[in-house]
Amino acid sequence: MNNTITRKGAGLLAALLTALSLAGCAPKEDAAANRLEAILQRGYIEVATEPYFAPNEFIDPTKEGADKYVGSDIELAHYIADSLGVECHIVPLDFTTVLSGVTTGKYDLAISALAYTPERAEAMELSDGYYYDSSTVTYGLMVRTENLDAIQTVDDLAQRVIVVQSGSIQESLANEQIPAWAEMKRVSATTDGFLMVQEQKADAIVTAITTAQLYIDANPGCGMSIVPDLTFPVDEALQGTRIGLPKGETELLDKVNEIIAEVREQGLYDTWYIQYTDYAKTLGVQ
Repeated sequence: MNNTITRKGAGLLAALLTALSLAGCAPKEDAAANRLEAILQRGYIEVATEPYFAPNEFIDPTKEGADKYVGSDIELAHYIADSLGVECHIVPLDFTTVLSGVTTGKYDLAISALAYTPERAEAMELSDGYYYDSSTVTYGLMVRTENLDAIQTVDDLAQRVIVVQSGSIQESLANEQIPAWAEMKRVSATTDGFLMVQEQKADAIVTAITTAQLYIDANPGCGMSIVPDLTFPVDEALQGTRIGLPKGETELLDKVNEIIAEVREQGLYDTWYIQYTDYAKTLGVQ
């Protein structure tokens, strides 16, 4: 007996499925009471990330497919999926699309080294902090080494071109604490900003100092330096790396916070962070 469905039969089947959907027999996920239920029903969770921020998330060029996305945040994403009993689908995006994708509800989670900001808290749910540096995370400036004498304070940026990652806490700090600049350029990835300064397309980048140091360590001949004794004060409430979720998905938020508490209690994220800091250095990844 031939079990092949003809085009005519396939068309009738599609029409029948459409009719059933309109009649209230839509797929189970459509009937889910909330996103957590939808994730459990579909069997996978979609996690948006910008994979160019080592050691949190980056690409291992020696691997292929989904395996090439690695980092401490990627480990956390898989841990959350495993805890829920579902698959983890990593969705690589630029940073601004990571934010908008979760804000609009297109993706389930944003795990991409997100810091707390009041603006983000209004646009999305933010989890409890899952990583706090052993010392307070500090933000400063990185410039070309040749310009260290000329750029020592924020006032020295008045006639300079600065670069920030769009939508980041660094952008907020620049707007709030740098009195003036000649031009502000925005990039989707911090590494793009580093390259703009290195290639003389900008004079300084506002960046987390630990990230800048990792870039310098991975690229010893880059000719870049962190401006000494210059940091941007940050409200303590902004400390801690968090997960973004679509607004109103409190059931998923509660479950994610429960998993974060477990991860922190066991010291897992700190272990992953150290592991992938060393991993990134071996690959020469910024």
